[in-house]
Amino acid sequence: MADLRDLGLSEYESRAYRALLDAGPATAKELSEASGVPMGRVYDVLNSLERHRLARSQAASRPKKYLAVEPDAALDRLLEQKKRELEEQAEQYEEVVEELGAELEAGEPPDEQFWTAALGPEETADLLLERISAADDRVVMIAAAPASGLDIGDVGDAVAEELEAALERGVDVSLLLSEELPERLPESVGRRYLDRMADRPNFEVRTAPGLRGTFTLVDDAEVCMEVPSPVDPGESFAMIDLKDPEFAGDARRTFRGRWEDAEPLSI
Repeated sequence: MADLRDLGLSEYESRAYRALLDAGPATAKELSEASGVPMGRVYDVLNSLERHRLARSQAASRPKKYLAVEPDAALDRLLEQKKRELEEQAEQYEEVVEELGAELEAGEPPDEQFWTAALGPEETADLLLERISAADDRVVMIAAAPASGLDIGDVGDAVAEELEAALERGVDVSLLLSEELPERLPESVGRRYLDRMADRPNFEVRTAPGLRGTFTLVDDAEVCMEVPSPVDPGESFAMIDLKDPEFAGDARRTFRGRWEDAEPLSI
């Protein structure tokens, strides 16, 4: 059940405000008796309500009387205050992340082979986005329909956004798509490509017929391979992330061969 405390008021402040609504203009003593707020605390509580602009006082009266602000106005003010607090917290967290991003650095990729896997469409998409975000130099991707995370609605937007962020970092991005895939992508992906990505010198997209499988090569050392569902080939079942320079080199040569025979994307 919702409570004024959910919007930042203390227990005493909540009780005092509700009592003022019921009692109308009241002195501190009357409010203390009506709300159960101890007399020793009631003036602090009333001052706090005035600071929050939830109550008004009639200073000319003796003793001073207080009146609650109408609920609609009071709730709007509490909501605005909460929004400001959340915005301030978000800015603080962003500053922390920026500082930590400059402080924390990943070590050199291990020479030995290492692999991990994610199961299910959501986890598969998360792993792909994570690895793209980790790229420092180059991302190359072969995306074949239908078993591609790129053609799963919102994931297409998320991948495009992450690729754009990589381009902003100076990462070279090369996408090789099956001929039918561009038509299956969300319109928002096409708009992002035309408006914000197509003219970048470090970005290129080509299409080719007969592509099978989907993989992403990150910094020529790491390969993310998507595994389609055995039940529904149109859905992702898993993604394997393999860090192996030798295997990545084979993947790179395979990509280069198909890339040379591919046609630039035309929209």
